[in-house]
Amino acid sequence: MQPQPRPEAGTEPPAQPPTPSRQTRPPHPPTGTGTGPGTPTGTARGHFPSRPAARLAGLSDRAGHLAARLTPRASAERVLDLTLGTALLIAAAPAIALGALALALRRGPGNVWERSPRTGLGGQVFTLRTLRTRRLRLDLLSRLPQVLRGELSLVGPAPLAPGDPRAAWPAARQWRQELRPGLTGLAQVRARSGMPWDDPALLDQHYAEHHGVVLDLAILAEAVHNPLRAAFGKARSTKAHLSDTDHRPPGYSRVD
Repeated sequence: MQPQPRPEAGTEPPAQPPTPSRQTRPPHPPTGTGTGPGTPTGTARGHFPSRPAARLAGLSDRAGHLAARLTPRASAERVLDLTLGTALLIAAAPAIALGALALALRRGPGNVWERSPRTGLGGQVFTLRTLRTRRLRLDLLSRLPQVLRGELSLVGPAPLAPGDPRAAWPAARQWRQELRPGLTGLAQVRARSGMPWDDPALLDQHYAEHHGVVLDLAILAEAVHNPLRAAFGKARSTKAHLSDTDHRPPGYSRVD
């Protein structure tokens, strides 16, 4: 073992680095994803929910998306169906009840309603229930409960039976899936004119491309106006016939 060299006189030995202790240890570096000191991260307990809370939030989000897909969005046309349909049903309920009672007494309870399958919104098949009479348009008014249930609309294309070839046409395949069939429609109020451009298929296609509350109100107004105009025209023709023939004295001639 060699002897350590002695320091020269007048010089001090080099200082030894201090041994780190518990008190002199540097603090933990601040957690953070940014460059600045003390930037909080998403893993901090105060900024990130616990696992049960995160799982519950994920389940609530999925439930919300599922409810949004399954629940139909309320539209202005649907609001019109509910408000005006309810008012019409309240006004027409006594006449519908009397018509059903008269049919039950005349034909029997089993012959009051006519039931037939129809294709509705989204291709869903439902049973169309119609009162077996056309007096006072009770056959159409008796379908008002199905308007409130969402199977029908006040205005729309005519309800077709499942497998009807008109629903399989390429031009009508998509919009018939997106529209509810209606009590009346553009084809019903205009097809009676017999004009070439008033073909029911073309009118249904036009309605599918331009349907809205304004067009629905115009169709409903025309649906009410047409029967009134026909009844008024019939009354005028009957009055003119009576005034021309029934009030002439016997033996009357224009020469006299």
